[in-house]
Amino acid sequence: MNIETARDKLIVALDLPSVADARAMVATLGDAASFYKIGMELTYAGGLPLARELVASGKKVFLDLKLHDIPNTVARATAQVAELGAAFLTIHAYPQTMKAARSALGGSPMQLLAVTVLTSYDEADLVAAGYAFGVKEMVARRAAQARDAGVHGIVLSPEELAAMRALLGPDMLLVTPGVRPAGADLGDQKRVMTPGRAIAAGANHLVVGRPITQATDPRASVIAIVEEIAGAA
Repeated sequence: MNIETARDKLIVALDLPSVADARAMVATLGDAASFYKIGMELTYAGGLPLARELVASGKKVFLDLKLHDIPNTVARATAQVAELGAAFLTIHAYPQTMKAARSALGGSPMQLLAVTVLTSYDEADLVAAGYAFGVKEMVARRAAQARDAGVHGIVLSPEELAAMRALLGPDMLLVTPGVRPAGADLGDQKRVMTPGRAIAAGANHLVVGRPITQATDPRASVIAIVEEIAGAA
């Protein structure tokens, strides 16, 4: 895999407290990164105009908003987000939510990613939340429902990549957070894998935040991850 293709597979998570911090990080990374995630924290700090700026500058944007509400609200919100020019939007993998979001896309090229089970959850967390299924079965059930709803891909932990690629085939996008370079702090992630192993297991895109944004040299961290991705394929 060439470096340009590998660079597109890395999504840098701008999980930062302000738009100013995010802009500074984008400037620091320069042409080393081409794809950025804007999540809830930055969105609530004014990140949606930043999404437009990034798209206008030629970057790709993943809006990680995890929509979930009554179908009408989800559909209207999805249509609004599509106007921003984002490449990806996350929704929670509940059948009504997925169908509503898919119906609202129209001719937009934006792709929907259904969140299966958050990577900070393990078996005990699902039991405590009242779910009847463990992580692997829950991910598989929601992945199949996403496929049937016409959703473009799913968000899942690296541990489920190989099984879900076998279940879903080659066409659905598999996007995984919970990626940590060897030796990195795990933070609040419980189901993790190194970048190279995640790509080899079938991931299309890796979402990496703190190992880049909190690094002493963020640009060098991005370059190292991209090189590992390129070497894994």
